Amino acid sequence: MSTIARLLNTWLRTFEKPRMRKGNLKSLRRAIEIQSRLFFRAPRGTRRRWSTHGGVPCLEIAPRDTPQTAPVLLYIHGGGFLFGSPDTHAAMVARLALCCGLRAILPRYRLAPESVFPAAPQDVRVVWDALISGGIAPDDIILGGDSAGGALAFGLVASLSAERAAQPRAVFGFSPLTDLTFSGDSFATNAARDVLLPADRAAEMAEDFLEGQDATHPSVSPLFGQFDGAPPAWLTVGDTEILLDDSRRLAARMRDGGVAVTLIEQHDLPHDWPLFHNILPEARQTLGALAAWIRQQQGLEAGS
Repeated sequence: MSTIARLLNTWLRTFEKPRMRKGNLKSLRRAIEIQSRLFFRAPRGTRRRWSTHGGVPCLEIAPRDTPQTAPVLLYIHGGGFLFGSPDTHAAMVARLALCCGLRAILPRYRLAPESVFPAAPQDVRVVWDALISGGIAPDDIILGGDSAGGALAFGLVASLSAERAAQPRAVFGFSPLTDLTFSGDSFATNAARDVLLPADRAAEMAEDFLEGQDATHPSVSPLFGQFDGAPPAWLTVGDTEILLDDSRRLAARMRDGGVAVTLIEQHDLPHDWPLFHNILPEARQTLGALAAWIRQQQGLEAGS
């Protein structure tokens, strides 16, 4: 474990976890937007522009000179369904897109409590459908997300599986939230060890999003979905996260459906650590490992 990772954990535990526990939604939204501008930098050699797909605003990021016909990385940002945006995750996704030679699309899906369930998964599905109707083959799409964005990404895969519809080439998740009933053992056993997410505020977040609707709906709790015919999946999570069992149990469920799953557990790394790729060596290593896996799914050599 790097010295930077130890320092980052201390900072998150001392300053960010208390903010996550006590801050109101307005302050949390403002903080993550400001911090992302200050600390997260996209690599040189990428361009960005806003567009719409199916009426949903989307941030598009691509390495320079990437053609519009290039395969697509459809990335769903995290933030507990309440905060975050394509802007907060753009730098990390730009690095991944550059490593893979992909054109990334990040939907600005509707957030709660202004727009509650099922607004977020509906927006993600609208973007997926618009890409397909616009001529992009499902096999040319890599789907991914982090935290609540992971819930939406794997929830889309579960929905497509239930419909026996065409699937993306592959799907991945960084510390995905997969169970809005919060029934995993790690939710309790790692409550004190998790340096960022306060377990005692999760129920409030879920209620703001669900407003009394079914917490086991597979579109947002993919642990309860079926995955027959789903594409290869790649998951990574820290062993001190409250969401550790979300990844473990989702991996097991997908394997039961015949899916090839890669699950990588990292020791003592914070929730969603790839966001810190500018400063954290482990984040860059994780993005590099994922990029190699994506290239393999595309039939390319990892180093080519």
